[in-house]
Amino acid sequence: MPMPMDSTKRQKEEEEEEEEGLIPGLPDHIAQLSLASLPPKLLFTLSHSWRRLLYSPTFPPFNCLYALLAPPHSPSLHFHAYDPLSATWQALPPPPPEPPLLLRHPAFLSRSLAVQSISLGGRLLLLAATTHNLTPALPRPLVFHPPSRSWSHGPPLSPRRCLAHAAAWEWQPKAQLRDARFSREAVDAVGWRGTLCMVNVKGDAAKEGVVYDVAGDFWKDMPEGMLNGWRGPVAAMEERLMFVVDEAKGALRKYIPQQDAWEDILHNHRLKGAQQLVAHQGKLCVVSPSGISVVDVAAAPPRIFPVKLPEGLEPVAVHVLPRMPLLH
Repeated sequence: MPMPMDSTKRQKEEEEEEEEGLIPGLPDHIAQLSLASLPPKLLFTLSHSWRRLLYSPTFPPFNCLYALLAPPHSPSLHFHAYDPLSATWQALPPPPPEPPLLLRHPAFLSRSLAVQSISLGGRLLLLAATTHNLTPALPRPLVFHPPSRSWSHGPPLSPRRCLAHAAAWEWQPKAQLRDARFSREAVDAVGWRGTLCMVNVKGDAAKEGVVYDVAGDFWKDMPEGMLNGWRGPVAAMEERLMFVVDEAKGALRKYIPQQDAWEDILHNHRLKGAQQLVAHQGKLCVVSPSGISVVDVAAAPPRIFPVKLPEGLEPVAVHVLPRMPLLH
């Protein structure tokens, strides 16, 4: 059967591009060095050969959105990665056969069970989850390594989940929190300018806040203005700029340390009820009942756009990590 004219033309163009090389007149290894400085979106759009280069194992990987997803009213979790260039989702390989990680339980009809996950050193770490009998599901963290598309186990966690950090795959205890009020909820600690900032209650409720000095290994009270504006999920951009989403008002704000105050960035209905905020390279990813939204805070004015989710799945958490290699 003869190929359609447009398909034949496209195939011919691709063959001609391949014969010419990445950049005509330059060896491919030199061309790769030049192309590595260009935005991935530009490479994806302009040339078929450059697009193939983007996904090759020899080219620096661009970042993708890794998400923990769940079907509505189902206790199970799914792991997917979103390619922002092709706007497609890809399922991660299944994790090791641990006890099932549950998001919901019949005993708690009105709320979801906590699933704690972080991104660290280019890896996705699952730190805590719950089994069907409401016991901890993970005696050791589960670690996903995108370049090898593989899961492994981290060092065993202490039954007492105190503050610790992992060095050479061993947990080293750090200064204790001053009381148990900061251990009641699965609240994230936000890394910001050599400190970890955290509060004892999620959401818009009244709360207490503390700041851990990493170099000095001690805790202190959170500045009053920072605490008063902590009205939803918080994230820090490369640990320098701190943002919060006021989950009640759908307002995105930036912390101004010189004034100990929060500055309005934008208001949008998709930010109402925000559950998680992730910051990376000028963009913020927000998980809310509206789905996953990306805010470009580097743009003037800042822009917000939705991420289309896989059919039948809702977001639980998101992380930004390097892309996985393509399967052949």
